[in-house]
Amino acid sequence: MITNDTVYHFVGIKGSGMSALALVLNDLGYQVQGSDIDQYTFTQRDLERAAIKILPFSEDNLHEGLTVIAGNAFQDSQIEIKKALEMGLPVVRYHQFLGELLKDYTSIGVAGAHGKTSTSGLLAHVLSGVAKTSYLVGDGTGKGIKDAQFFAFEADEYRRHFLAYSPDYLIMTNIDFDHPDYYTGLDDVFDAFQSEAYKVQKGIFAWGDDPELRKLKANVPIYYYGVREADDFQARNIQRTVQGSEFDAYYHDENIGHYHVPLYGEHNVLNSLAVIAVSFLEKIDGQEVADELANFKGVKRRFTEKKVADVTIIDDYAHHPSEIKATLDAARQKYPDKQIVAVFQPHTFTRTIALMDDFAASLNLADEVFLTDIFSSAREKAGKVSSADLGAKITKGGRVLKIDNMSPLLDCDQPVVVFMGAGDVQKYEYAYEELLSSLSPKDN
Repeated sequence: MITNDTVYHFVGIKGSGMSALALVLNDLGYQVQGSDIDQYTFTQRDLERAAIKILPFSEDNLHEGLTVIAGNAFQDSQIEIKKALEMGLPVVRYHQFLGELLKDYTSIGVAGAHGKTSTSGLLAHVLSGVAKTSYLVGDGTGKGIKDAQFFAFEADEYRRHFLAYSPDYLIMTNIDFDHPDYYTGLDDVFDAFQSEAYKVQKGIFAWGDDPELRKLKANVPIYYYGVREADDFQARNIQRTVQGSEFDAYYHDENIGHYHVPLYGEHNVLNSLAVIAVSFLEKIDGQEVADELANFKGVKRRFTEKKVADVTIIDDYAHHPSEIKATLDAARQKYPDKQIVAVFQPHTFTRTIALMDDFAASLNLADEVFLTDIFSSAREKAGKVSSADLGAKITKGGRVLKIDNMSPLLDCDQPVVVFMGAGDVQKYEYAYEELLSSLSPKDN
């Protein structure tokens, strides 16, 4: 299916998974181009650096000799996909193409309702430091290495797309109810993960404290990781400081090394432990793994920090209550004496309605909460809920900010402001930064 005798045309190339896959194919020597909206996105820079052509959506982009890779955000009725089908061009969905590409490697996937990108980014970083590794991370980062030993990738459960993958190993960070526009409830999500578990070839690494993951059955060993004696891989003697986190890793009662990661939040201890567990079973030198973990710089839009005037600003993709809780926990660890201010953009109407009370509880872990209007995705343009409805359930504030007036944030005293969301919350962040810059004293 994968051949040099075609140009791979990505419909929706700026999508995080799509841009990463385009970069992988480009690195491997295949001809790549794509199309998308004109609006700038954070995935665009790497595509431009790789000299990958990005076209505006148009049926005129289609011609003989193309193989169309269709982004999962688009239906067959999308203008280019429809035209390609009418022309008889090969049209392959993103997840189907990735599933085919993985077959030539020792593949290690990361699945879970939360933590996929952070963990797959960490896994890719560690493996790349010790062996030839191709990788695809959900922050738009992708790298193709010819003759690579490993392929680390993010396995998304949305619409059961990860069932296109039969990885050698699979890390499962958690099972939680999300994507209420597709899944009917937690049992339905579990069913998807159970189906995927049966497709794994060598071993599964699952978080031991997740009751749903504990129910899994598989045809390969399931290794549980966590902080309890019931776990196969354990983090012990955990120390969380303003410099990051460190711990001893054990496989049953065998100490397999001391590790430090410059990351914050309990979830990043667990993510690191999962990567250590995979590396241990693949007989990768523990000290090399420790060295790589110690110099990890993070992934895009996951606790990304900057300083403007006297304010620390954190940008994070968190868009589910569990992710908000983890991000605010990380902020507390690094900035224990600061006022933590959350600015949250709800992402999709169905998710906001389904998880309203959980959103309120998680956001109340901040000292002050602001909301933006709900981001309407390509799948949902409107709904019977507003950010004001969520704000009414929040006890630590809950005012709805408007892009043309970010001044309410100025009432916070030298805060750490955490912008969270999976939509375009960054435009609010940039408006706030511009406001801060305009008020800062200038040197003459």
